[in-house]
Amino acid sequence: MPLKSDLAITASKLDPGLVTEQTKKFNSNLVALQKSGPKWYEVGAAKYRPMRWNGETPFPAPKVLDRGKNITLPSRNSGREIPCRVFAPSSGQSNGVFYHIHGGGWVLQSEAFQDPMLAHYADCTGLTVVSVGYRLAPEDPYPAGNEDCFDVGEWLVDNAEKEYAGKLEFISGDSAGAHLSVCTAFELLQTKTKFAFRGLVLNFGCYDLAGMLPAAHLFDLGLILDKDIMDHYLDAYLPGKSEKEKRDPKISPFFADLSKLKLPPALFTCGTLDPLLDDSIMFCTRWVMAGGEGVLKLYPGAPHGFNFFPLEGTEQTQIVLDDIATFVKDHSP
Repeated sequence: MPLKSDLAITASKLDPGLVTEQTKKFNSNLVALQKSGPKWYEVGAAKYRPMRWNGETPFPAPKVLDRGKNITLPSRNSGREIPCRVFAPSSGQSNGVFYHIHGGGWVLQSEAFQDPMLAHYADCTGLTVVSVGYRLAPEDPYPAGNEDCFDVGEWLVDNAEKEYAGKLEFISGDSAGAHLSVCTAFELLQTKTKFAFRGLVLNFGCYDLAGMLPAAHLFDLGLILDKDIMDHYLDAYLPGKSEKEKRDPKISPFFADLSKLKLPPALFTCGTLDPLLDDSIMFCTRWVMAGGEGVLKLYPGAPHGFNFFPLEGTEQTQIVLDDIATFVKDHSP
């Protein structure tokens, strides 16, 4: 009988043969689309953001839903409010709060860029979704965005039950938002010692900002995200920071001593054609090694950002949305 490994991963999920023709075609179209317009750093973030919102980049303008509600929540800075977008369950009954932090490399996008996904989360979980519009680099580099995410999280810990008929239950983010979700969760767990999340939903996050893990260096498909784009994001977010400074766990949670934290259950999702694949696999492994419940789900051929692409793009989008709903329900009362 062959020796059984103490580390198990469903390696078949990484088999290129599992990638469907639908997903292959979708990815090819994304690569071609991406080549048809400028990168954000070629025109500058301040100019690129309205271009992206107005559909003047290769990607279509975001779909805005009337049911979304814009609010502001207090920040630590006197006289400055933090914009947020709120989606209540269509049932009219809320069982708590699902706190969302958007992606965009700490530079792009906002709380208003993913309405259909946030509405779906609200309806399938029965939770009120609150998405934070944190300050963006390069105008406001680290720690500005982190502070905004924490301030909103702290407010939700203290006020969600009164305002939304239930406690802050889950925190979720995509890409840079997954990174900020972990940073926010760790800060809240250390400052709000009586508080506990029911779970974290971490979609294709970046957790080592110091040197990045091998998959990021080796990825050469030009599919949504690559090392060049990530380097420019990091330069904007962490200007002047040395590699040693970037290993600070408040910047790179991959280096946190997880054994000293009461880790909540965490779902790590990532497509197999994502340069941040190693981040999800390795951080989930460290999570489990520290005694936490870590659930890793991999999606054959899915690119970076696939959870908020149109459902007709790749079938993996519906699959990951279903997995997120299952994880939330499994960890709800």
